[in-house]
Amino acid sequence: MRTALRRHPGPAIIASITPRPDEPASPKPVFWVASARKDVRGFPRRVRQTVGQALFDAQAGEKHPDAKPLKGFGGAGVLEIVEDHDGRTYRAVYTVRFAGVVYVLHAFEKKSHKGIKTPPEEMDKVRRRLKEAEDDYARWISQQEPGGQGRG
Repeated sequence: MRTALRRHPGPAIIASITPRPDEPASPKPVFWVASARKDVRGFPRRVRQTVGQALFDAQAGEKHPDAKPLKGFGGAGVLEIVEDHDGRTYRAVYTVRFAGVVYVLHAFEKKSHKGIKTPPEEMDKVRRRLKEAEDDYARWISQQEPGGQGRG
């Protein structure tokens, strides 16, 4: 799948992946919140591949086998990919809560080696970014309506 990168004004949503118009299928666009894209790019290649496949699956309306609902968000609308590599644990959190789009909320390397629970400060960041995604989605939807301005 070939994609075009579009940049957006504003501090929260930094980029999206949108299918090219000449492609037959119309996967959901991916919108990246804050530093999530840069953070995923800093992951080891194998981890990036897993995250990329999970996002591709989400674009197609599917769920990657390693994607699990993130506890504390009431259901399967916020998902987490956990990938271990070279003794380290990497996590990427995305949401399919909003119709027709996928938002990547956060990506980080888990620092603590105690337990599997996501650290509270990382959960707070996910909550803040989910709110940013919700606000962005409302703007995006209003721009998709006839007479809307379009994105970017």
